Amino acid sequence: MLGIQGPVVAWQDPWAGAASDAIMRTGTGVLLDSQDGSASPELFLRLLDDLGADFYLHHVMPDLHGQSQMIKDVAAAGLQVVLGNEYGNINGPYTDGTNRYDLPDRAVAEATEAGMLAGVLYDEPEHLQMNAGQYRQDAFLPHFGSTEGRDSAAAERPLVKIISEQVRKLEDAAGVGPGRLPVLAEQVFPVMFHTFARAGMTPCPKVMKESFQPLQLATALGAALQYGRQLWICADLWGPDIGPWFTRAPGFPGHSPAEYAAALRMAYLFGPTHLFTENVDVLARYDGNRFHRTEFGEVWAEFVRDFVPAHPLEWTFRDARPSSVLIHAEDSDFGRGVRPFGDRQRTADERSASIFQAWHLLSRGTIPRHGSCLHIEGFASPRKQLNQVPRPDFPLPSGVPQGDPATTVHPLFHASTNTVVYDETVGLDRLGSPELIMVAGSRLTDQTRQLVRHRAESGATVIIADWLTTPEWSRSRRVGEGRWIVTDQLDGDEAREAADPLLGPADRWTQRFGDTELRFSPGTGDPTALEIEMIKV
Repeated sequence: MLGIQGPVVAWQDPWAGAASDAIMRTGTGVLLDSQDGSASPELFLRLLDDLGADFYLHHVMPDLHGQSQMIKDVAAAGLQVVLGNEYGNINGPYTDGTNRYDLPDRAVAEATEAGMLAGVLYDEPEHLQMNAGQYRQDAFLPHFGSTEGRDSAAAERPLVKIISEQVRKLEDAAGVGPGRLPVLAEQVFPVMFHTFARAGMTPCPKVMKESFQPLQLATALGAALQYGRQLWICADLWGPDIGPWFTRAPGFPGHSPAEYAAALRMAYLFGPTHLFTENVDVLARYDGNRFHRTEFGEVWAEFVRDFVPAHPLEWTFRDARPSSVLIHAEDSDFGRGVRPFGDRQRTADERSASIFQAWHLLSRGTIPRHGSCLHIEGFASPRKQLNQVPRPDFPLPSGVPQGDPATTVHPLFHASTNTVVYDETVGLDRLGSPELIMVAGSRLTDQTRQLVRHRAESGATVIIADWLTTPEWSRSRRVGEGRWIVTDQLDGDEAREAADPLLGPADRWTQRFGDTELRFSPGTGDPTALEIEMIKV
């Protein structure tokens, strides 16, 4: 199913009206007046219909302003709704002892009774667990509770318990049984996917944004597969780049129309349960009487009208058949090494850097060895150049001045060979029989260690960090039909020599679903885009 997230700067919330201009609706930390004024619910729903949306992602006003009428109108339009918590996260009120806004039971029940609740969305919960002061300024209160004084394993356990209880509370409000209401963890950072999935949440990775796509998707995909969850994907147009395209705010959009077109196709071909765009602001302008599509709106319309019908999928994400698997425990580190699981007193376990080394190897060096997204040293943010533009001058119809080239900080492409990521508890049924297994991170269960050793004896090449093995298995050697490589550098010479025959070229990213292999390669003409092939294997 395809969906669209509601407006945050373009026009007022169609049901809350002027009240939506009185709160912050973006993570920029400032109040922003709506640029295009106010559009009626009828016109807005007509826009969603014109864009071919199956569902609408509505971030709930903290005081539920306009909520009941929104439910009635969206249901009458034949759309499903996803209720999100972003506005409450930014503005409050907060659940005691946290920086988190939880949807009131009555809002969940009302949407359920109308027969159109597709899910509940938690906006960037991993971000707000680690960076608890992002919005709430009066105290440092992580999203799902404090983990101070605990190592990664000890920190993860109470979080899983707290999150599981909140998921169950939402299911009770909706009047459904366990696992029947998707409670989405919509994530920008590629950490805690498995933690949240273990607790009952549905992985929802953001593509584009500041992500390394193969890493982001392989991690979320593995979490969904390992814990039996749905997989949703958010195509998030906020990002680092600027160019000669319609621009609502610095970095919005921070990706070119060509990159957006490729990202939609890429995400769709992963066979997710649902796929949506954040946000509608970039897809259309409102002139006071009617909506007009922007170039990004035309990209979305072409995707819905032409690409999707021309490519009916014979697979879903559940048909993933990885030939390379990365196993690692959750250390809550994306490369900065601070506030693991939201603990200000602790730095990340230094062994967590082995995860980045593993991806550096798996990506043929195209993903850096010191982090897992653009929020690390070494990456610029050209969007900051637009901070000098007065806010009243937005939107910019053509973005940067005519003739200035687009920046290309964020590409969609990095090399990867049919990789999926599982956590340190993965079992026999889920692991399957990959040719290459890399084992990284800070810890590993005895059962999974035994399992990967057995896989090596059965023919796999296993590359494992030396601190994760045992004294009797501490030496690299051939074992049975495969290889057991023990190293303190997962992208070092020994690991590279062992993995090399099993990895594809540096200009290809593959992902296999059933008997179809997706092959992605760098775009021609636009380095931020992708070329895509589908090959029967």
